[in-house]
Amino acid sequence: MMKGVGLEIYFSNLSFLEGVTLNKLSQKAQKRLIIFAFTIVPLVLLLMFSYYPLVKMVQYSLTDWNGISPSSNFVDFENYEKVFSNPNYFGVFKTSLYYFLSSFPQLGLALLFATILSFKVKFANFWKGILFFPYLLNGVAIGFMFLYFYITGGTLDSLLHLVGIQHVPLWLGNQSINNISLSFVSIWRYMGFNFLIFLGAIQSVDPEIYEAAEIDGANRWNQFRFIIIPAIRNILFLNIILSVSGSLSVFEVPYIMTGGANGTMTFVIQTVQTAFNYNQVGLASAMAVILLIIVVVVSGLNLF
Repeated sequence: MMKGVGLEIYFSNLSFLEGVTLNKLSQKAQKRLIIFAFTIVPLVLLLMFSYYPLVKMVQYSLTDWNGISPSSNFVDFENYEKVFSNPNYFGVFKTSLYYFLSSFPQLGLALLFATILSFKVKFANFWKGILFFPYLLNGVAIGFMFLYFYITGGTLDSLLHLVGIQHVPLWLGNQSINNISLSFVSIWRYMGFNFLIFLGAIQSVDPEIYEAAEIDGANRWNQFRFIIIPAIRNILFLNIILSVSGSLSVFEVPYIMTGGANGTMTFVIQTVQTAFNYNQVGLASAMAVILLIIVVVVSGLNLF
């Protein structure tokens, strides 16, 4: 009993001292202290897990490190020269064209659904959840899910057989259509993200503008053309920029589903294989730095 009373007195004194300490600080100093306390931890984590690895990646790109040896040799910009002089490295960027072109129907569908659900629709929240749900799924899970969807005798083949189509192509084995098949996975996965951005932009428009347009006799199509599109022009451009940068850095789905075989190799898959299959971490780091610069430049277009 006495022990419990002692602890109670101790904590009450501690709270009193903390209160006295905080009261001695000015309101401005307290605000700065709170901001610092809530900022320092995420800042340290950001430095440890983002900026420090970035600096090390640039450092490795100037060496011939194999990822195993404790030592490495400084080779200056030799790794960068290899990347730019070998057409096989940049040749894989043509695969990104499939993902970039698929972004247009992806953005079109996202804008269509966002426009429809911005008006009064039954079960609107349900449809919003259905559309956004694929974006929440893990990329590896999506890769395996669509692997069984496209595989010979899988879900897609079974559905086509039910409607009388017996001769179906090799969706992942046929080099003429495998990248198209993978692009459809990208559309399904990321449309919800674009949809959410479009929906937020459309709903930010003053509702009185729509009411005034309806009074003037404007139908939904005219509201879309003359109100929605001008209002979300910057957001539309932002989504296009994100689609371009995303198409350059595709990795999870093609890596899980094909491993980069049969013409589905992307620059990121090639970078990973260079580092871990061929133990050329220095060269792979140079490739990663080049890709980072390209993505930053493309993303920076949104500022102009």
